[in-house]
Amino acid sequence: MSTPGQLTLDLGHAPGFLREEFVVCSSNRDAVAWIDRWPDWPEQITGLNIVGPAGCGKTHLGIAWRRRAGAAYVDRAGLVRLPPPELLDDARHLLIDGFDADWPGLPLLQLYNMVMQQGGTVLVLSRVPCSGIGILPEDLASRLATLAVVAIGQPEDRVLHEVMAKMFRDRQLRVEDGALAYITSRMDRTFETAGQLVEELDRMSLTEHRSVTLPLARLVLGRMTKGTEGH
Repeated sequence: MSTPGQLTLDLGHAPGFLREEFVVCSSNRDAVAWIDRWPDWPEQITGLNIVGPAGCGKTHLGIAWRRRAGAAYVDRAGLVRLPPPELLDDARHLLIDGFDADWPGLPLLQLYNMVMQQGGTVLVLSRVPCSGIGILPEDLASRLATLAVVAIGQPEDRVLHEVMAKMFRDRQLRVEDGALAYITSRMDRTFETAGQLVEELDRMSLTEHRSVTLPLARLVLGRMTKGTEGH
């Protein structure tokens, strides 16, 4: 989940995570097919690991699945704060978001086993496959390594344009004609960069009390590009 940023970014920004809002393309089609097929997964499949870079849409798909399955949700902070039974409550299925090697293994193993004991399914969202994360204890690592794995790649031009347009709508930001096309034709072609650009344009537009114009888009993109080249 996103981390709260500056004050101006917290005023009414409510991103939508409906399945019908998710833009389907070749880089994410397999992951979408798995989500749409649930609960009719192959009998031997007890869970799915969706893998992809930051901002690629893993959380969007995960939340859409969670709503459909009535699943419990856990991230690292929640697992540290609450005991597994409270996290699962009366849910049968579980969404694990942002999984990496820093998670506490023993409570996660207990939570995983609770889901399996009641015939539930697990959806794990991570940047790399669970089998390569190296989590302990080994019992947990071996269980997570049996999950089906599907990857989401970087976006196509059309998808990048549509995703950024949605980000602007979520923030109720008006974008002048040509500004979005200018950005998407010149930016680093990743979802992570798209999110950073939209957040900075959001901040600048609120500071200057204007919509996202082509001159503002040029200014923000130029600053971000220069900053990237300096590293």
